[in-house]
Amino acid sequence: MSSAIPAGYTPAAGLLQGRVILITGAGAGLGRATALAAARHGATVILLGRTVKKLEAVFDEIEAAGGPQPAIYPMNLAGTTWADIFELAETVEREFGRLEGLVHCAAHFKGFTAMTEEAPKDWLEGLQVNLTAAYSLTRQCLPLLQQTRDASIVFVTDAVGREPKALRGSYGVAKYALEGLVKAWSQEFGASPGLRINSYDPGAMRTELRARGFVAEEVQKLPAPDAAVAGLLYLLGPDSAGINGQALSRS
Repeated sequence: MSSAIPAGYTPAAGLLQGRVILITGAGAGLGRATALAAARHGATVILLGRTVKKLEAVFDEIEAAGGPQPAIYPMNLAGTTWADIFELAETVEREFGRLEGLVHCAAHFKGFTAMTEEAPKDWLEGLQVNLTAAYSLTRQCLPLLQQTRDASIVFVTDAVGREPKALRGSYGVAKYALEGLVKAWSQEFGASPGLRINSYDPGAMRTELRARGFVAEEVQKLPAPDAAVAGLLYLLGPDSAGINGQALSRS
């Protein structure tokens, strides 16, 4: 059962002060908007994405706004290996010594298709980016996250993850699996009271990913990703303490 972010929630200034937060898909869309907002609220953000130029643009925007100096970590999740993920976790520990937040905004979606028609390569790549990479990155970062008294992991999901639909292919299967992962892992985290894990559906947004799937939709009339950011800040900050294993949606 899903629940909503508190209606009218407004993050306080300095909400994420002193926190280190890793954000995947940080070069565009919701990942970019989340990185900029988290930095405005005091977080040191680690920008993970596959396109260096886009990450550099976000980096420059954060610095120009006077936020804490961010870090860039280029990574193509479609081709990443467990060794790559392990190296990333080691780098975060070496350079920062801690991690208070992990937000999975990266997503891979080529278009609507029946599962019997999805090319094997697209199936594997979709599951890799949308499920396996998110799982392995979380797993390798757990030791750092468990060292803090208030850490949060957020998987950005989709309505199709909570109510499966036809023609969503590997994307829909991966999102549905993520919801199960959140439920199961949150129970396993019972021994780590300072660590919580939740999923968040930001709703329809004006993004390239949305336009790719809904070609007949007037995507430009949809809310910008910024409209969904308050919910993510809520889940990353202390205001959501105690919320664990929940499927939340934008209020």
